[in-house]
Amino acid sequence: MKIVLFCLSLFSLLAAGIESINIAPKLVNHTFMGIKILDQKQLNFERINGVKFAELSDVTYDKHTHLLYFVGDKGSLFSFRATFTDKIEDIKPISAVKLKTKKGKHLRKWKRDSEGLTLDGKRRLLISFEGKAKIGWFHKNSQNVGNLIRKYRLPKLLKKTKNYRSKNKSLESLAWHPKYGILTAAEWPLKKDDKKRQTIYALSGKQWHFKAEPEAKSAVVAMEVMDDGNLLVMERSYTGLLNPMVITLKKVMINRCPKGLCLTKIVAKMSNHQGWDIDNFEGLAKVGKNRYVMVSDDNENFFQKTLLLYFEVL
Repeated sequence: MKIVLFCLSLFSLLAAGIESINIAPKLVNHTFMGIKILDQKQLNFERINGVKFAELSDVTYDKHTHLLYFVGDKGSLFSFRATFTDKIEDIKPISAVKLKTKKGKHLRKWKRDSEGLTLDGKRRLLISFEGKAKIGWFHKNSQNVGNLIRKYRLPKLLKKTKNYRSKNKSLESLAWHPKYGILTAAEWPLKKDDKKRQTIYALSGKQWHFKAEPEAKSAVVAMEVMDDGNLLVMERSYTGLLNPMVITLKKVMINRCPKGLCLTKIVAKMSNHQGWDIDNFEGLAKVGKNRYVMVSDDNENFFQKTLLLYFEVL
């Protein structure tokens, strides 16, 4: 028994760390459609500070402190030191905590499905949740790191669980816009809406609509504000092992919405049936001018990976 435990510990130690990988098909000048691949990493950690490193659902970056934050969908928050040049430089884990209430108590199981993550204009750490939909501001750099500071009032449509197609299809993505403030989107359109008509919501009540991708069950899993004020949205389509997983990056032009439907432009469409070794990408963060990272959720599955893809929108 001791030998088995020793071998498992040794395997965990050897597996831990960050390694360079290649998930892209053969490319010319690292360019694919409207993006240039700058770097690709696999993050291999069993636990960080005693917190299980798995099921990452979103990412955000503080360029002032060079901290890259990840949120896991069971109420965990991780911070890594990272510098982004033409490559990902000096990335290493710094801390990990479980999200807590204002009083410092662990979030209950049905209240900890953390999905979206962003920093606002004052660099406050904001997290959105599925299950019982909510958006909260959390401590990020004090002895109370991970503790809730306050919740934000949601638009009426987003408050009630019954309005969503399921409890697990609510506030999946989160971003902060310098003009419109906090933005969020449900993974799938609300029950009252057409299944292919997606909506982005500002907490002020303003809405933007756009057409979802044609692939089956294409869902909004992340979004980020671009340098020109438009949105870079990530959609994921997955319907089973025998069908392709498709990750689409698209620009949603929120100031060009004739007849109530915003214009969109495909930036990149990656499919594992077309040479991409993609995984369950769920998170997106802007880390520099026209530069972004996206992270995958390993679903706590031995056969899946936590991948970090660094790219430039051309």
